[in-house]
Amino acid sequence: MTETAKAGTTVAEVTAELAALEDPKTRAVNERHGDDHGVNLGKLRAIAKRLKTRQDLAEELWATGDSAARLLALLICRPKAFGRDELDAMLREARTPKVHDWLVNYVVRKSPHAEELRVAWFTDPDPVVASAGWALTTERVAKRPDGLDLAGLLDTVEAEMKDAPPQLQWAMNHCLAQIGIEHPEHRARAIAIGERLEVLKDYPTSPGCTSPFAPVWIDEMVRRRAES
Repeated sequence: MTETAKAGTTVAEVTAELAALEDPKTRAVNERHGDDHGVNLGKLRAIAKRLKTRQDLAEELWATGDSAARLLALLICRPKAFGRDELDAMLREARTPKVHDWLVNYVVRKSPHAEELRVAWFTDPDPVVASAGWALTTERVAKRPDGLDLAGLLDTVEAEMKDAPPQLQWAMNHCLAQIGIEHPEHRARAIAIGERLEVLKDYPTSPGCTSPFAPVWIDEMVRRRAES
């Protein structure tokens, strides 16, 4: 008997519940960010909390190809249950920003294959895949920088970020900012690169939020840490 059957919850029941939560206004907002579902994420998380960890059901939900179902799958799966090639295939299928982001942050980062995939994805010719490699690298910049060539990362950002496709550019910019925030010896150069390239300089930022423009982002985070 499968885990899904034992739990008494089928993929059909879950997808029907998700379909009932579809809201046109939510979809319109999500579509402006490149996503293709209309389920409120708070309600989706509530379903995940009720279902708890269900690897079999997660795999079935992912296989539907529906973005809301895939987001739920990422919340109820066991990250360590996926093989390296499975995660690689899943990332290449995850073409909407939210599914891509949750897969990297909630699953791949907790996988024993994270470092191997980081290295493989970092130089992938597909910019969406490469952005995942940069996201994993940014985490290492902040938490486990030993072994990383930070100066080399800055060289790459300086040479390539300006003309990178949007999702890859965003990931590279995050890495640039994180280097400046976490590593004082590279801070001046990180700020100078950001100022020269002007990537995301005019990005609209809500009141109370920090601009993603790297020089501003770095200065603000360093200031907050100094005051804490």
